[in-house]
Amino acid sequence: MPRRILDRLNTRLERILPEQRLFLKSDSATRFVRLRPLTQASVLAIGAGVFVWSMVATSMLFIDGISSGGAAQNDKVAKIAFERRLDALSQERDARAAEALAAQDRFQTALEQVSKMQSALLASEERKRELETGIGVIQATLRRTMEERDNARLALAKAEGKGPDAGPTPAARAEDMAKTVDMLTSALGETAKERDTANADAKTAQLQMDKIALQKRLLEQRNDEIFTTLEGAVKISMEPLDKVFKQAGMDPDHVLKEIKRGYSGTGGPLSPISLSTKGTADLDGDTARAENILRKLDEMNMYRIAVDKLPLSMPVKAHFRFSSPFGWRWGRMHEGVDMAAPIGTKVYAPADGVVIAAEHERGYGNIIKIRHDFGITTRYGHLNKFHVKVGQKVSQGEWIADMGNTGHSTGPHLHYEVRLGGKPINPMTFIKAGKNVF
Repeated sequence: MPRRILDRLNTRLERILPEQRLFLKSDSATRFVRLRPLTQASVLAIGAGVFVWSMVATSMLFIDGISSGGAAQNDKVAKIAFERRLDALSQERDARAAEALAAQDRFQTALEQVSKMQSALLASEERKRELETGIGVIQATLRRTMEERDNARLALAKAEGKGPDAGPTPAARAEDMAKTVDMLTSALGETAKERDTANADAKTAQLQMDKIALQKRLLEQRNDEIFTTLEGAVKISMEPLDKVFKQAGMDPDHVLKEIKRGYSGTGGPLSPISLSTKGTADLDGDTARAENILRKLDEMNMYRIAVDKLPLSMPVKAHFRFSSPFGWRWGRMHEGVDMAAPIGTKVYAPADGVVIAAEHERGYGNIIKIRHDFGITTRYGHLNKFHVKVGQKVSQGEWIADMGNTGHSTGPHLHYEVRLGGKPINPMTFIKAGKNVF
């Protein structure tokens, strides 16, 4: 750089960084070093650059450490929350079933009371009709008796030589009329008393029936609210599980069928079920809804079992880089994904399964193959060391190998494949679907 340019730079920087002199004194002489403004600026710039670089590097390492620990912690927290939610739903289901059973018992008791009251009401109505019939018979008998009495008096008058028009004396008629009125008043009083008693019993029975009907409607509304809440909770919990299998390219019905086949044990004494005239189970609305909720919860439990059997979790939990995706590469099909990390990085089983191969294979180098349920197999290539052997059963999250650089490899990494029915599919499909669970 020309001397003239350096002088100009020093002149401009001298206002901010004036020239400094560093004196060095010895026994025989005193010397000094001149620190020009440009020299000071260069030293400050280098120091600032080193400081900024150290801060950025430290921040990146700190953030990576936090994100790694946070992701693992979030996975555990999400899984625990999912399990707690299922337990809460199970407890809520049991509580609601107990409430429904108790409500059904109360309803049956109320129906029995209503039946007794109806029987009492019908009996009182029957007594009322019998009393009315009795009054009619009494009146007919009374009329017949009066006619017979009048005929007897006429016959007695003829026998005594009196005329046919002769009749009882006014005093006798008044006495007969008084007796007749007294008898009718007594009979009518008894009838009215029994009628009033029957009406009072009917009103009491009607009030109790109305009260029981109101309690029944309130119970039905409460049951409807409970069933609606449970149905909503089950639906919300089932949607992400359905999404997991659909994203993974699997038929949820087929998955449930396979799980049910392996977990189909039942037992215990069974009571006979009542059938309708159509030959189907005789279930009311609430019972049918409860059966549907129990069926959905059973499906949810089977989904939960299936999730543990699918390779949804990551085979590498340490820091790594996706160095190559699934798909065509350099004119050839790359049937898995590559995860680059240092040699010795732990490799874990993403799901329960059985080791069917732990060997050296051309191209893959040291490779492990694991067979899972539903016709799924996973492959782990370019390994450095095996920690399992052929025929061994492994669980989700179990340490199976160390990452290496064997076979056709340009550097240490894991080649991870997922095959469904022998056909390779993109492992990221399962990994992304697993985010809805873990």
